[in-house]
Amino acid sequence: MSYKRLIAVPVLVTLLSRQVLAHCPLCTIGAAAAAGGAVWLGVSKAVVGLFLGAFAASLGWWVSRLIKKKYIPFQRTLLIAFSFITTIIPLTPLFKSIYPLYISIGGDYGSLLNRTYLINPFVVTSILGALLVSMTPWMSSRITIWREGKTIPFQGVTLTLLLLVVLGVVIQFAG
Repeated sequence: MSYKRLIAVPVLVTLLSRQVLAHCPLCTIGAAAAAGGAVWLGVSKAVVGLFLGAFAASLGWWVSRLIKKKYIPFQRTLLIAFSFITTIIPLTPLFKSIYPLYISIGGDYGSLLNRTYLINPFVVTSILGALLVSMTPWMSSRITIWREGKTIPFQGVTLTLLLLVVLGVVIQFAG
């Protein structure tokens, strides 16, 4: 089989598909491309973490849908968590940045509620990105109900990428 035919088959299958799931290779590629673009543009590490966390969770969703049989309890959740951990933990040293977060609720400094916590914005926003990707199927179903059963073409992909871009812009200009 020639190289062109090898490439043409998945492209044709994708283009001729009648149904596109909310978490598919297209979402995964979109999240990875957005993260790569963010690095290339020199945006903050927090925004890069947002997109990489979304990419990791999206990849976990996609893999979990490939496995049709349920072998263990919470299989989908564990696969998403495994994908997230094996993607984000190795990248954390590359995006090392620690910021202080002072929380003052009341009382003396040093008490449980009055402390300075050290946070890594890359890790925090990667968790936020993973949560966002994991919530979009529910949001997409609510939009479909609101629209009385009608869907927008590529609704899940569009919703995911739109929310990631908006949140990324907010994070970039907030810090």
